[in-house]
Amino acid sequence: MNQRSNQTWKTSKSNIDDLKRFANEQSTYNGQQNIIEAFNFPDLIEDYLIELEIRNYSRNTIKTYHSIITNFYKFLQKEEVYSEQLVLRAFKRYIRYLKREKNVSQNYIYLVTVVVKKFFEFVGIDILQEVKAPKRTKSLPKSLNEDEVKNLINALDDYQSVDTPSPYSESLRLRNKLILALLYSSGLRISELVHLKIDNLDMEERTVRIRGKGEKDRIVLFDQNTKVMIIEYLQKRSNSSEYLFINRSGNHLTPRYVQMMIKEYARIAGIKKKVTPHILRHSFATHLLKNGVDIRAIQQLLGHSNLSTTQIYTSVDMQTLKNVYDRAKLV
Repeated sequence: MNQRSNQTWKTSKSNIDDLKRFANEQSTYNGQQNIIEAFNFPDLIEDYLIELEIRNYSRNTIKTYHSIITNFYKFLQKEEVYSEQLVLRAFKRYIRYLKREKNVSQNYIYLVTVVVKKFFEFVGIDILQEVKAPKRTKSLPKSLNEDEVKNLINALDDYQSVDTPSPYSESLRLRNKLILALLYSSGLRISELVHLKIDNLDMEERTVRIRGKGEKDRIVLFDQNTKVMIIEYLQKRSNSSEYLFINRSGNHLTPRYVQMMIKEYARIAGIKKKVTPHILRHSFATHLLKNGVDIRAIQQLLGHSNLSTTQIYTSVDMQTLKNVYDRAKLV
């Protein structure tokens, strides 16, 4: 039992009769108190998020956890939950609700299950121990081929139209082209890119120092063409902001802006596939693997703690597999 919880709601393996017996020993308990009334969930949620921040969880992860726990709390407020068994049943109904009404993916159901279980464990409410997280689906990630990446990066190089002039000035074109080149050549996450600072760049070594997930530092590389673009971009930029990529107000860009910009560039380049910052990261990993780079080196560049995560990230076409297989000369 966590000290922060209300002592009038028992969290050992009990049923409604246990709660009634417990009520006789507690003058403050009214015999009909449910979990929502017995615990101050907003405070518990805040405590949990603070704990995640102390543990160096990324801002995006904390935001996701907050959303998941808050949504389940709102669902519980509409339920009659006077015992642990009823809370368990409410959770199962919530999962059914997400599947039927919200039509969420299996992977999201997995995430909800894991996050809610971790939250209850943290606050000392041992309710969902018997609940097992469903299996995640492991589909091969989509990626662009090399020509599509080139067309995307160079989408506005020759964009000329009298009827529909480009809304992008020369400086914006240079900045956005550099964003695309750096996302692809370094395999950065979108959150890492928008918070990238000029001091993180080592132009001599062509490296970037990144503070990634879990506040872990890693070094990534960028190619010679990207280096040339960075130098030109910094020479033409008048703002003295510490951030590399900024808007007209001098603030760092938002992930949403970059996502929308990439979508527009893909449209101009004639790419029919869905293109996102994450797909550029997939493409980076896939092309490295396709060209013979060891998967453990790719793991380091992507900043993955586990090799299994990198293996999911990378996909190789069958022709590449055949070439590698034939070179192995098994007989």
